[in-house]
Amino acid sequence: MWAGATATATDGPVPLGGGPVSRTQHLERIGRVSDEVEPGFVRVRLDLSYDGRDFHGWAKQAGGQRTVQGEIEDALRTVTRSPRTYELTVAGRTDAGVHARGQVAHVDLPQDVWAEHRDKLLRRLAGRLAHDVRIWRVAEAPAGFNARFSAIWRRYAYRVTDAPGGVDPLLRGHVLWHDWPLDLDAMNAAAERLLGEHDFAAYCKKRDGATTIRTLQELRWERLPSGVLEATVRADAFCHNMVRSLVGAMLFVGDGHRPVEWPGKVLAAGVRDSAVHVVRPHGLTLEEVGYPADELLAARNREARNKRSLPAGGRGGCC
Repeated sequence: MWAGATATATDGPVPLGGGPVSRTQHLERIGRVSDEVEPGFVRVRLDLSYDGRDFHGWAKQAGGQRTVQGEIEDALRTVTRSPRTYELTVAGRTDAGVHARGQVAHVDLPQDVWAEHRDKLLRRLAGRLAHDVRIWRVAEAPAGFNARFSAIWRRYAYRVTDAPGGVDPLLRGHVLWHDWPLDLDAMNAAAERLLGEHDFAAYCKKRDGATTIRTLQELRWERLPSGVLEATVRADAFCHNMVRSLVGAMLFVGDGHRPVEWPGKVLAAGVRDSAVHVVRPHGLTLEEVGYPADELLAARNREARNKRSLPAGGRGGCC
């Protein structure tokens, strides 16, 4: 029996370190996962959302803590009356307390199970799942689709308020309170220096064997009519704690504790800076996952499994 995997927020290649792993992760490590679905099975895509406050992250864990993956797999086993658990693969393995509005997962089901349950599966899952996790769409996936490795970007939002009176009580589970006025222009100026392909080791929790090279496609802040500041953060993938570390650096610039150039200098240094705080998880939501056209899914799947390196000449420009 395979032990449950520990929860991470890593979307890139599977690390080579120790610790309990799932069967799928083990096969990924030894190179036995292909783009093809096993004969007799159907790959099914699930689109879902959840409120992360009462979950210990996405991934199943040893010890029986409540996780999103565990809840859905248990519900799927129950509604299909199956003796076995069908393991989910997800686009973004969110940490404890992080929410998702546009999460995507896939599961490989036996053809007979899918044929029997496909028309009523969505409604039956809705009746079985707790109210803080919902599946909105269940459909047979196109050839070559892998929820994790076929994705070309993930888009997160982080929400924070600098209102003197604190957070609206109705938003307290989804918005961070920052007790200093924030300069939106300074935060956006700092964000521009981080865009592009870089080694984000300075903003990631290091994991043995995992690359920290990512392409940050979008990082911008806007103040909503409610006064809440919302960061849009989009990249091909994220390493552990990357989004919350980037937000922490931006807040230090926004409240005047650090200059606009500081986050870029931290990036260029390539090592963790104790002044970069990993902000609390409840302000973070996975909003959307992007995929290429169906005919490009398999190629993207293969490409994403390759360990990345930066072009010769260093880390790439930063600041």
